[in-house]
Amino acid sequence: MISDNRLRQIVLLVFIALFAASCGSSQAVQRTAADTQTDLSGYWNDTDSRLVAEEMIRDMTSRPWLTRFTSDNDRPPKVIVGRIRLRDATEHIRTNAFVKDIERELINSGLVQFVASSEQREEIRSERADQQQFASEETAKRVAQEQAADFMLQGSITMFVDQAGGEQAKFYQIDLELIDVENNQKVWIGTKKIKKIINQKKVGW
Repeated sequence: MISDNRLRQIVLLVFIALFAASCGSSQAVQRTAADTQTDLSGYWNDTDSRLVAEEMIRDMTSRPWLTRFTSDNDRPPKVIVGRIRLRDATEHIRTNAFVKDIERELINSGLVQFVASSEQREEIRSERADQQQFASEETAKRVAQEQAADFMLQGSITMFVDQAGGEQAKFYQIDLELIDVENNQKVWIGTKKIKKIINQKKVGW
């Protein structure tokens, strides 16, 4: 026969086991489309990057500078994307991914010609140099045939955070400028602002 003391120990152990099980977490994974809008943490994410790139490039290619250049030169302008800088950011933002979204929108617009970045050009130049030495004369690509950029797109992402109690406001400002490479004239300036409110709920027992 189980003693009262032993019975109390068993009940206590069962209670602890049930309590631990109720506090445990389970994880479920659901596959979704890559372009689905998600915002779980409030941080800058792939949705912000894609939507900002789409909106700003759409605005840039609808402005008078494009029509004016095409009319004066009888061809679309050649554009290159320069650096996108972070300013006052308290979180890690993948600017490389944002640059790729901008490049995609520029190319897919069909309104401009896109020039490879400086890093890409160095790799391609190395390949051309190898071809001059090792490829046949018929297939080797000619040197000094690169297409120079007419305009460079540069910009910055600035972040501000305001917090009180369990509520936090995140503000992102994205500024882009299109600059004439020949004379440094700014032909377009675009700004996009994003504000996110994050409520941190307290967990009570």
